[in-house]
Amino acid sequence: MADETRTSRKTGRPPVGAAVLQEDVTAAIKDAVFDELARTGYGRLSIEAVAKRAGVGKTAVYRRWPDKQAMVVAVLSEVAIAAIDVPDTRSLRSDVRAYLVNAGAALEHPLASKIIPDLLAETARNSDLGIALMTSVRDPRREKAALLLRRAVERGELPAGHDLELNLDFLAGPLYWRLTVLRSPRDDSYFDRLTDKIVAAMTEAGS
Repeated sequence: MADETRTSRKTGRPPVGAAVLQEDVTAAIKDAVFDELARTGYGRLSIEAVAKRAGVGKTAVYRRWPDKQAMVVAVLSEVAIAAIDVPDTRSLRSDVRAYLVNAGAALEHPLASKIIPDLLAETARNSDLGIALMTSVRDPRREKAALLLRRAVERGELPAGHDLELNLDFLAGPLYWRLTVLRSPRDDSYFDRLTDKIVAAMTEAGS
């Protein structure tokens, strides 16, 4: 199993209690978290299984996170927030379509398609996990997506008084419902048709 070194900048000797966290070990652990979540689900996930899959000792995991929940939330939030892409195409319609294409690719990823439904079911039973995921994943993702709508306001494509929360629901909800809940196939024109409906709903008077 991989080991991690301890060093002192001044003496070159291992300082007591100070671990140098190797990036390759961290990456291996993160990959193992996703693999184990997809394989067993959150409820049966264990630090031991993650460490074994990553090829490290349990201590390497505990150096990074104090427990299973902290580990899962940290690893998921890093990837989930990075996956939200809000390129500035200078057009509300083009921005929305680019957002949907990117989000669709993330939701259809083989690991995500197994992990996301399981975590949603788990949060219904585990309120602490639910609160942690809302704070670390849901809220930052919505705030990042809100940039798309704020830019549309600045360009005059949306009124300043538009319903931001409702329009964020329009932006994410239909795609998530189709790909994650219904798991329905989509054709090549789906993103264009969905984009047109979402933009129409957002720009409707009073929305």
